[in-house]
Amino acid sequence: MSTPIVRFAPSPTGRIHIGNARTAFFNYLFSKSQLGQFVLRFDDTDLERSKVEYADSIEVDLEWLGILPDLIVRQSERFAHYDAAAARLKAAGVLYPCYETAEELDRRRKRQIARGQPPVYDRASLDLDEAARAKLEAEGRRPHWRFKLAHEVVHWVDLVRGESRIDCASLSDPVLIREDSSYLYTLPSVVDDIDLGITHVIRGEDHVTNTGVQIQLFKTLSPQGHAPTFGHHNLLTNASGEGLSKRSGALSIAGLREAGIESLAVAALAVLTGSSDSVRAMTSLQELAGAFDLSHVSRNAARFDPADLDALSARTLHAMPYECARDRLIAHDVAGNHAEPFWLAVRGNLTAFIDVVEWWRIVEGEITPVIEDAEFCQTAAKLLPPDPFDAQTWSVWTAAVKEATGRKGKALFHPLRLALTGRDQGPELALLLPLIGRAKALARLS
Repeated sequence: MSTPIVRFAPSPTGRIHIGNARTAFFNYLFSKSQLGQFVLRFDDTDLERSKVEYADSIEVDLEWLGILPDLIVRQSERFAHYDAAAARLKAAGVLYPCYETAEELDRRRKRQIARGQPPVYDRASLDLDEAARAKLEAEGRRPHWRFKLAHEVVHWVDLVRGESRIDCASLSDPVLIREDSSYLYTLPSVVDDIDLGITHVIRGEDHVTNTGVQIQLFKTLSPQGHAPTFGHHNLLTNASGEGLSKRSGALSIAGLREAGIESLAVAALAVLTGSSDSVRAMTSLQELAGAFDLSHVSRNAARFDPADLDALSARTLHAMPYECARDRLIAHDVAGNHAEPFWLAVRGNLTAFIDVVEWWRIVEGEITPVIEDAEFCQTAAKLLPPDPFDAQTWSVWTAAVKEATGRKGKALFHPLRLALTGRDQGPELALLLPLIGRAKALARLS
C-alpha cells in the first residue's frame, strides 16, 4: 500500500467549528497512524467571501487541536492549473457551454417535476450550433460550462459506507465554471487532488452525491485514470439534530478555546461521537489515534449535547499526567519542586485549566483565612506536627485534634479547610497540607 496522503480542505469564509474538526481529525489520525502526510488546503477560490484572517484563524485552531499540516496549499494561487484542466476538458468535448439563465432553468425543472420527470438538465445547449451561440452572446449572455457525464453507474468501496454506487444518468451535468468564469468547488478540488497525489479523500457524507461526478473527472484528468479511495463519515450535529455552520459561529473552535475547554476533549468528542467506541477522556492524541477506526463510524447521525463537552473537558484535566501539563503550568508561573505534587493534588478538582492559578496562590501565596471557630483553630494550631510534613501528616494531625476536641466528620474537617485554604471545598487536604507547609498553616490557623 502506498503512503497515504490526505487533505483537509476548509473554505476560509468563517471560523471552523467542532464539526469541521471532526473531518480534520479523521484525516489527520488516519494519515499519522500509517506514517502518511496531511495537507491543509484552503478552498479559497471565492475571492469575495474568503478572508485571510479566517485562514489564519483556521491554522491557529488546528495547531491548538494538535493538528500540524505537512503542507499548506491555497487554491487562490493555483488558477493557472484549473485553467489548463478546463482547456483539456473543452478539447475533449466533455466541457460544454450553456446559456440558460437561472430563471429559465428553474422553470424547466418545475415543468419536469409537474410531468413526473426527474429534474435533470436536458443538455439542450448541446444542440446549439456556433451561429446560435454567437447570437446568444451578442445578446449579452455569457455561458456557464457543464461537464458531460457518462451515463454509467459509478462504483467505489467507501472506507465508512462499504460498497457504494451512483447512477450518473440520474444526475444533471454539473456546472464547473460560472458565467463570470469563476470555478465552483468540483474542478479545482479534483485538479488539486491529482497534483498533490491525494490517496484518500475522507469527508462528510453530504459529499456522497458528488463522488460519481468526481470519479469521472479523475478518470478523465488523471494521468493514470485513477481516483483516490473515498470515505464518507456521518456529520456531527447538536442534540436536536441541527447541523453546524461556520458562519453562525456555533461551537467554533476559537470559542471553545476561549471558554477554557480542553483541546483533547474537543478531539475525543469530535472523533468518537457517532461511532461504536465510547466517548471518553484521552491523555494524548496518540491514545486517541489508537482508538480511532473508520470502520467503527456509524451510518446514523452523530448527535452530541454541547453540555457533554464541559464534563468531558473536566475529566480530561482529571486524567492529565504531569508531563502533559508541565509546560502549561510553567506558563502560569507554576514551577519548582512543588509543581508536580501540586498538579497531582489539584487536577481532580479543576473544571478549567486556568483554575490552577488560584490554587497555586492558595498553596504558595497569601490568602485571607476563614476562621469559623477561633478557639478550635487555636487548639488545632498547638497540635500541628513538626516539620517535615508528608502524606501522613494530615491524618496524624486530625487524629490528635479529634482526640483533643471530640469533634469528628464535617465539624472536624470543615473549619480546618476554611482556615487553611479560605475555601469550603477543594482538593484533598492530605495532599495540600505538605505543599502549604507548617509555617503558613500555623499562621493561617492563628
